[in-house]
Amino acid sequence: MFETIKNAWKIGDLKKKLLITMGLLLIYRLGSHLPVPGLIQEAFAAMTEGNQLFGFMDTFSGGAFSRASLFAMNITPYINASIIMNLLTVAIPALERMQKEGTEGRKKIQQIVRYLAVALGFFQAAMLYISLGQYNAVYDGGSVVSFFIITLSFTAGTAFIMWLGENITEYGIGNGISLIIFAGILARAPQGVAQIWAYYQAGTLGSGLVGFLVMAGIFLVFVVSIVGVIYVTQAERRIPVQYAKRVVGRKMYGGQSTHLPMKVNMAGVIPIIFATSITTLPSIIIGLAAPNTENRFLLAMQQQGGIVHMTIMAMLIIFFAFFYTIIQFNPVEVANNMKKNGGFIPGIRPGKPTADYIAKVLNRITWFGGFFLAAVAVFPQVFGAIFGINIWFGGTALLIVVGVALDTVKQIESQMLMRHYKGFLD
Repeated sequence: MFETIKNAWKIGDLKKKLLITMGLLLIYRLGSHLPVPGLIQEAFAAMTEGNQLFGFMDTFSGGAFSRASLFAMNITPYINASIIMNLLTVAIPALERMQKEGTEGRKKIQQIVRYLAVALGFFQAAMLYISLGQYNAVYDGGSVVSFFIITLSFTAGTAFIMWLGENITEYGIGNGISLIIFAGILARAPQGVAQIWAYYQAGTLGSGLVGFLVMAGIFLVFVVSIVGVIYVTQAERRIPVQYAKRVVGRKMYGGQSTHLPMKVNMAGVIPIIFATSITTLPSIIIGLAAPNTENRFLLAMQQQGGIVHMTIMAMLIIFFAFFYTIIQFNPVEVANNMKKNGGFIPGIRPGKPTADYIAKVLNRITWFGGFFLAAVAVFPQVFGAIFGINIWFGGTALLIVVGVALDTVKQIESQMLMRHYKGFLD
């Protein structure tokens, strides 16, 4: 691996992309420490410690929320805007036609996503400002001037993160938005490890040997989860495909056997990111607009890690696993292309029967992939609830970190293989 890294830095274009990516991520981390004028940082830190929802937001923002910084809201509004546009593209024919127009159509849709993200960012910033009065987090107690300064600062921070993410995607390596979330979660790793050690020293995990075994169990769950995520992410179902022989001029084509690879987790970390954003949004709205509510349903919705939250989270992960897979992979199109090139699946007739068979296989592996993602996302929360502790590497964070790391490594590998270097994953 070290030899691979050494070879990567010898490639001019790849080195430039890596430097751009690291530079923009460094700017993101620096921005997480820039305070918003008019806010009391100590009050934000107290809010984070005493509120499970705010603690969750702080984890994904890399500590930016507890520092009352410019990037406190992180990239959540942009993700929510992307989800809304993906759903509308499927439901509204005009947007679907726009998406099929090629590069120009996608640019128009992306522009709409940007405007929608800014609008959602301002709405979330306004809701956050309303709740600040409950915690005395504003210096002047709240005025029209402070409202616009603070809400526009938060909105500008989200817009700037959005710009950073898009530039990483275009000029760097990997998916910019995913890498920003990755960097935020990873920045909390030292604090998370220190917290588990503090639990052990305080006897929260148990006394003596029991506490040591529980801490070892946490470490084992962490390792097993990483191995499982990597295994499922790399796993694929290979459907055998046979190409008939055909003569074109004086040459003979076909007559070869190959396979159609289908990823078990074709959607990657997208279902996790989307489900996290959707389940967090109602909690944010309830927590900010009605922090002292006594309604049982609202309290259940607001509680991160509760039964209602985990159930909705798991269902949304499975839904988005299917939704994103359907957008990415069209069995009918694959079957038609296979038929045009003289290919067929042994024992399956070309055309509609082939499309139905591929769709059947796709549904089966997507069910498995979706349930696996949901299980990994929920299990650490259940584990933490049993022992009464807050585990930093929750399933959601773990899936995002491992998934984004694998996706980025694959992109670096493809760049190196184009230049005849051995890749990371060989």
